[in-house]
Amino acid sequence: MELADELASRMSRRAFLGRAAAGVGAAALASLDSAQAQIPGLVTLPQKAKRVIWLTMAGGPSHLETFDPKPVLAQMHGKPMPESFTKGQQIAQLQGQKLICFGPQHGFASFGKNKTQICELFPNIGSVLDDICLVRSMTTDAINHDPAHMFMNTGAQIAGRPSMGAWITYGLGSVSKDLPGFVVLTSLGQGGQNQPIAARQWSNGFLPSKYQGVQLRAKGDPVLYLASPTGVSQTGQQADIQAINSLNRIHDSVTGDPEINTRIAQYELAFKMQASVPALMDISQEKKETLELYGCHPGDGSFASNCLLARRLAERGVRFIQLYHKDWDHHGDIKEGIRLKALEIDRACMALITDLKQRGMLEETLVVWAGEFGRTPMSQGGSGRDHHNKAMSVWLAGAGIKGGMVYGATDDLGYAAVENLTTVHDLHATMLNRLGIKHEAFTYKFQGLDARLVGVEPCKVLADIIA
Repeated sequence: MELADELASRMSRRAFLGRAAAGVGAAALASLDSAQAQIPGLVTLPQKAKRVIWLTMAGGPSHLETFDPKPVLAQMHGKPMPESFTKGQQIAQLQGQKLICFGPQHGFASFGKNKTQICELFPNIGSVLDDICLVRSMTTDAINHDPAHMFMNTGAQIAGRPSMGAWITYGLGSVSKDLPGFVVLTSLGQGGQNQPIAARQWSNGFLPSKYQGVQLRAKGDPVLYLASPTGVSQTGQQADIQAINSLNRIHDSVTGDPEINTRIAQYELAFKMQASVPALMDISQEKKETLELYGCHPGDGSFASNCLLARRLAERGVRFIQLYHKDWDHHGDIKEGIRLKALEIDRACMALITDLKQRGMLEETLVVWAGEFGRTPMSQGGSGRDHHNKAMSVWLAGAGIKGGMVYGATDDLGYAAVENLTTVHDLHATMLNRLGIKHEAFTYKFQGLDARLVGVEPCKVLADIIA
């Protein structure tokens, strides 16, 4: 008996009925996967960005010590917070406590042609501010870390939804043949608040598993178990993979399960990564001037090194690159905490924009800097700030985004966005727009519904920030 016939004979009645019931959907998904241009809403707009580099400041950076100057708040330092701002409002850990105004802990300085004020601790970002659009009116729905990360990454606070990186690679695929289309890098700063970042933040959710993010470690082996076992040659391993994939193809011919094709592709990609990843991670190949620009050293695992790796990944065709830099959760001693964060990210962010621009890549790369929420203008413990979802600052650069621009504003105390209020869904819609995707029509059928990265609530592309 042929192996295919034997496999077919072993299929139980229940398995057959279950697969048959899903057959139409599986066939449709397989056809979409093989012909991406058929996905509704895909590349129906001018495509300005070929890729996204998303810089995640994990922990919730304070807009009041970074990009949103508040002289009135400084004048009210130590005075009671006016009840008119907070009455009936959701507050995280300060609920029911006496609310005291807490002025910005660092000075602000003017940068760029438009003399835009940002915190004086970020002079390097200030030096490229003419390439950046600063959004001061961002809001979010979530007020605690994990759901806020989920919301920023997936457009929903509940786990199980695809991350934005998975959506993008599903829609546009990856140019790279030997690297994943969606790559994640993490780094930890000097503050030591090593809050975990769960892998579900870069999950494929209900999309095929080939679109999930792959984390590359900045120190040690970039990917665990990527190297061949001791005593196993590359030739022998390749033969094993070919044999396994042959069996998988036979199985696929019987079951029609699209995940089998994913398994085949991932085996092949993993084998290719054994050669491509070590070369990618070896930044010692870079010129001395480039390493000095970023301020990093090979193998140091820093945010600066990850920014350089992001540029190298972009050069190699990776579609979505997400960096997480931890330790922004400043419930206490925010003055020193922000100083340390500035030392870690200021030069690297400038270097990434400068490097991309010098190589002619910025015009086709969308760079986004964002946390998961902002911080309160009220003090916590006398020296810190609590979580806050009504006001935060983010910035964008490249891919036809207007540089040197400030979009939106918060009130005099930095408590809430009051001008050009912007949501996470708006940010996602704008990202998709730059990638040539019409956000309303970009869907995936899940549980009988047309699921979207931008959700079902009304949202908008931030047209005013697009050149």
